[in-house]
Parts: sequence; structure tokens; C-alpha cells
Amino acid sequence: MEKIVRQTFNTLLPVLCAFFVGGIIIVCIGENPLTVYGLMLKNTLFEWKGLIKTLHFASPLILTGLAIGITFKANIFNMGVEGQMLGGAFTACVLGFTLQGLPSVVHIGICLLAGVVCGMLLAVIPALLKAYLHVNEMVVTLMLNYAIIEILRVLSQTIYRDPASGYVSTPPVLSSAMMNRLSGTSLTAFFPVTMVVFVLMYLVFNKSRLGYEIKSIGRNPEFAEASGMNVAKKIVVMMLISGALSGLAGSGFMLSEKFKYTLDFSGTPGLGWDGMLISLLGGHSPIGILVAAIFYSALKTGSDTIGIFTNVPKEIVGVIQGLLILFLSIRFIDEHTTLFSRLKAKFPSRGKKEATSA
Repeated sequence: MEKIVRQTFNTLLPVLCAFFVGGIIIVCIGENPLTVYGLMLKNTLFEWKGLIKTLHFASPLILTGLAIGITFKANIFNMGVEGQMLGGAFTACVLGFTLQGLPSVVHIGICLLAGVVCGMLLAVIPALLKAYLHVNEMVVTLMLNYAIIEILRVLSQTIYRDPASGYVSTPPVLSSAMMNRLSGTSLTAFFPVTMVVFVLMYLVFNKSRLGYEIKSIGRNPEFAEASGMNVAKKIVVMMLISGALSGLAGSGFMLSEKFKYTLDFSGTPGLGWDGMLISLLGGHSPIGILVAAIFYSALKTGSDTIGIFTNVPKEIVGVIQGLLILFLSIRFIDEHTTLFSRLKAKFPSRGKKEATSA
């Protein structure tokens, strides 16, 4: 029960604090925050078309959140999800407009698989450095992001630039590589693929030996090594899975939404960085990541509604996002201090009081 209370507290309190401070800003603008938030959530979660759109844009966020979660759970910090996601997207895009004459299912499958492989290849470099040379993976993956972004920028400006485009972009993928909308909705086949991957990752986290080993490494890597676990090998496996999820997020988003690579493909701050926030908000657990991704996607898609029907600029969502990151430090305080223990000692339960008085 204490664990459930702690997890609920750590998840809800940052959200409530971010919305509270955001509400103060909305009041200063001259709008009612309850009206603004109600309008945003109603149009994105409680109306059919809005919910479908929210689920569509939640698909890559679920995958990047899982990519972050599987490594962070073991205290291995893969900060390169953004670069791995972009690499997967770019690879899928290039194959999407170069391969011709293929059936749609085959073409899409090849592009998705290529994106997964590219994400794994980009993740294996810091994985090997961490596992066998004890190089700080956070530094390597962070720096690798910038290298990947610059390489893709040069490629999209030179070799793969679309001469017919008025801005820097690759040619669009062929129609055979595009994921069509399902039954006239905003959803494509990318969402069912994402949910299948989510179920597999849930089983990995909670029902597999690898999931147990990930938790063991996160709690005490020295003890895990002493008990006979090959920690170095597990680090490589975790990073490869993380890279695969990142590559799938990028390639799936490319074939279902963007259809060509541009310099702002991932948006600001980026799907990979959004995945980090989602994983933190969801406690690095699959169910938590799923809920957090849908909630965060609702914020993103609801920003346009706010801008249209109120005087509040849609950039308020970016403010709330920044506040969420700030207030997530409450989780850090709880996990690394004796806050709960001190509160329990100061306010003992009724049963303990009666036992003491007796």
C-alpha cells in the first residue's frame, strides 16, 4: 500500500502543481483556467475524433517512453533516444522513396525494419563503451545526438534533398510506403503496431527473466554481478532494445504522419526528449508510460483548440511541459531522502498510537 501511495503521489503531484502554476498564468491573461483546461481535455479525450487524434500522436511517444524506461529502470541512462529515433526515421524515409515496385505491406515492413536496425546500430556504440570500457553512457549518448542530427542535416541538404521543395527536405515516401488511415479516422496501422510492442514490453518488464535482471541491476549492479549475472551483456541487450524502440518510433511516425524528413521532423523539444518526460512521469513502468503518453499527447493536440477558442496562446502547453519537468524533482526528493519515513515517524498510525498507549 505504501508503494502504491508513493507512486500515485509522485505521478499526480507534479501534474497538479504544473497545472496550478499554469492556471495562474492563464488568470493573468484574463481567462478562466478551469474553462481552458476543460476545453482542452474535453476535445482531446472525451470526444471521439479528438481521442482518435490523441491516440495517433501518442504512438511514437509510447515507444520513446518505453525506450527510455527500459534503460532508466536499470540506472542506465540512454540519452540518445532522440538521435536514434531520427536515424530510424531518416532510414525509413530514404527506403520509402527509393524502393519501387513493391507491394505496400512489404514496402512498409522493410522501412519499419530498417528503422529498427538503424536505431539498434546507433545504440550499440555507447552500449559497448559502457559495458566493456565503463565509459559514461550519458555523455556518449548526449554527444551522439548532435553528431547524428548534423549528419542527417547535411544529407538532407545535399544528397537526398528534394529539388522541388522550397525548404530543406527529402522527397516524400512513395504511396506504397504510406500507412493509410483506418476507416476514415486519424489512426493508421502504426497504432496497432505500437500496442503490440507495448504488450510485449509489458511482458518483458513484468513477466520475464530479463525484466527481473533489469530491476536487479538497477538496485545493485555489484550484487547482480556477484550473483552470476553477466551485467555487461545485459547492458548491451537493454541498449539494443532501447535503440530498436526508438528506431521504430521514428520510422512509424515517418510513414504514418510526416512522409518526408525535414529539419524540424521531431518538433520542439523532440519526440525523444518528450519520451524522457513521459517515462519519468510514468515511473518507468509500461502502464504508467502508456497513460502518461496519452495524457501528454492530449496536451499537445489540445494546444490548437486553446489557441482557436480562447485568448490563451497555444505555447501555454510548452510552459506546462517545462513546469512538469521542474516539479518532477519532487519524485527525486522522495526517492533519495527519508521524507516518507520522517512523516510516518511524526504522524504514527492510529494502530501504533493505541499499541503505544496500551
